[in-house]
Amino acid sequence: MSSESLHAPRERLSEETLTLHQAITSLIEEMEAVDWYRQRADDCEDPSLREILLHNMREEMEHACMVLEWMRRNNEDFAEQVDDFLYRDGEIVGHGD
Repeated sequence: MSSESLHAPRERLSEETLTLHQAITSLIEEMEAVDWYRQRADDCEDPSLREILLHNMREEMEHACMVLEWMRRNNEDFAEQVDDFLYRDGEIVGHGD
């Protein structure tokens, strides 16, 4: 449950912070699912099951990207970082400096 990972009392947090927390928690869960499906697919010896697992992994990637896009649209700070770092050529480290 997302409220278990709050680091401050819920009543002291703004609605915006709580909503962003829900998005961040969901993103973490989707990325964990991507990792789990990928590992299971690598370990699977049945080719048809492997393809199902990879299909499921890609669906979790879709879910993660949907949450990222929501975060970009609803948080100015996050949107600024996305604009600075995504879909850029060249070095990643030092790009935003």
